[in-house]
Amino acid sequence: MTLAHECVSLVPLFAQLTHADKDTIESIVHQHHYQPGETIFAAGDSLDALMIIASGQVKVYQLAENGREQLLYLLKTGDFEGESALFSQTNRQSFGEALLPTAICQIERSDFQKLMQKYPSISINLLNEFGNRLSKLEKRTTQATTSSIESRLADYLVETAAGLKVTSFKLPLKKKDLATYLGTTPETISRKLKEFEDQGLIIQGGGKKITIEDSDALALIN
Repeated sequence: MTLAHECVSLVPLFAQLTHADKDTIESIVHQHHYQPGETIFAAGDSLDALMIIASGQVKVYQLAENGREQLLYLLKTGDFEGESALFSQTNRQSFGEALLPTAICQIERSDFQKLMQKYPSISINLLNEFGNRLSKLEKRTTQATTSSIESRLADYLVETAAGLKVTSFKLPLKKKDLATYLGTTPETISRKLKEFEDQGLIIQGGGKKITIEDSDALALIN
């Protein structure tokens, strides 16, 4: 399976298209690979393409006046970003950095607009995805106030492992950034990881390495 085929298959926008139509879309996909620490985009860059995460993980952040990073959100396998570029010329307001080896597909605005004219179902799916994103944002906001930190941390570990298709991995985020993402403190993250280890759910190694021993039990934590 080519990277372009994988990207088109991952995104719900194209779910209702025929195989022939998907082949057409694959022909206009631009592929890029990034290593951990590489900048994918920066504030001020022209936002002129839809970006699909084929594999890996990307942190999106802004810089405060004092130069410190402010984590906004993470992009994981199957996520797409930059949909506002599909309708108007604009510049990015944030930075994107690869946290893991990351493969990305891009479709330029002009090409995507032609697709929407040719395949009306893409336009409908795009609107549906906007609605799904709002629902996910509301769900995440609710989870941040109602679910336990154990649940949020366990979900993050399981999702990261699933995205990498491995059981052992290095935590992509610094603990302070992970704490910000999960709405807690670095000290709490360290304490909960130790509790998971004591319960036999994970093994911690040097250099932020995590080995998941029981993903099913982690997924059931609430």
